[in-house]
Amino acid sequence: MSDPRLPTSPGFWRSPLRGPWFTSVLGLVLLVGVTVLFVTGLVSYAAYNPGLAPVNDQTPDKGILGFYLFAWPTNPYWLYRFTQGVHVTLGLTLIPVLLAKLWSVVPRLFALPPARSLAHALERISLLLLVGGGLFEFTTGVLNVQLDYVFPGSFYPLHFYGAWVFFAAFVAHAALKLPAAVRNVRRMRDEDGEAEQAGETGDLVPPRPDQPTVSRRGALWLVGGGSLLLFLTSAGRSFDGPLRRTALLTPHGGAEPGGGPNGFQINKTAAYAGIDTAETSEEAWRLVVTGRTGTVRLSRADLLRMPQHSSALPIACVEGWSTSDQWWRGVPLRDLAALVGYDDPPDVFVESLQRHGGFRRAALRANQTADPRSLLALAVNGEDLSPDHGFPARVIVPAAPGVLNTKWVARMTFGDL
Repeated sequence: MSDPRLPTSPGFWRSPLRGPWFTSVLGLVLLVGVTVLFVTGLVSYAAYNPGLAPVNDQTPDKGILGFYLFAWPTNPYWLYRFTQGVHVTLGLTLIPVLLAKLWSVVPRLFALPPARSLAHALERISLLLLVGGGLFEFTTGVLNVQLDYVFPGSFYPLHFYGAWVFFAAFVAHAALKLPAAVRNVRRMRDEDGEAEQAGETGDLVPPRPDQPTVSRRGALWLVGGGSLLLFLTSAGRSFDGPLRRTALLTPHGGAEPGGGPNGFQINKTAAYAGIDTAETSEEAWRLVVTGRTGTVRLSRADLLRMPQHSSALPIACVEGWSTSDQWWRGVPLRDLAALVGYDDPPDVFVESLQRHGGFRRAALRANQTADPRSLLALAVNGEDLSPDHGFPARVIVPAAPGVLNTKWVARMTFGDL
């Protein structure tokens, strides 16, 4: 007889809520949700690495995982704001579902013997990868959203590789369990889903369950309520105005950082980036533009004398927050390319005055450079850029992640990358 005081004993797990119906419902929700998370995560990878430019792609030894089949588009201009907002908001919303699913199957993690056959051993290994990968991805994602960069390395490759491990195990698990999950959901006919069918209970139903204090459907309502609460307290960071104040669980919730034309969200301040006001003064700062015909140096006054264009574009970041459309004004990137000999704008390598941190250098592809809405912005919402928004000049490109909209631009090199 196994000791009922040990988690390896079936008698240790006595909650009457556990069972195939409860687990199957949660599993089907995760099947849809995790698939959307994986696809939108790959979309984010694509947006960061148009054409997998080695400048932007910081994933070491990616091999065949670095596939990329298209240039990141500039239309619709809100594309990254939407896809990354969905990715982060859905990830946060699914946390109660994931935790409930893990709780519902935790007895299986302690089942003995650990392997009854080779097939069973492989299934247990896949479960370890599934559970470990899921917890890793959700944990690192939440830490990134909260701007807590406590990782033993760069978040970007860690989350990327973790996603592939997790999703591979997830696909294998779904292929094995999906038919049974669908049968379990269809076979539950009583009001609360309590009737477990013979042959389908496996080791999920406890042999000596405690008296129930809530039905399984009541437990699902509780999980759904937790997800709804996380949604309502995080989704607002993708909007401006009163809705942003509902994002209580994210750093970019609450009131806007200051007022006036420059009073909208940022991640990095000029002080954090090490920007010295002496080097951004009208007298000291020069933009160095290099291309086919040589190099030109432009002061801010020179740039202001060039034809000015305006674009209404948002800022959207990997943490899932975004702003509404801001009214940017400056010099089109394609006009700067023309200054150094390009009628058809090529790729451009942009370098910032920023001295530390990721993406102080970034590559943009030719389709992004050629878009007439892509600007070297000098002003926003009718006022000069503030230091925190990139004064004296910053890049703004439709549908590009925030970090590719380089602030405090110092040098632009046009040509194939």
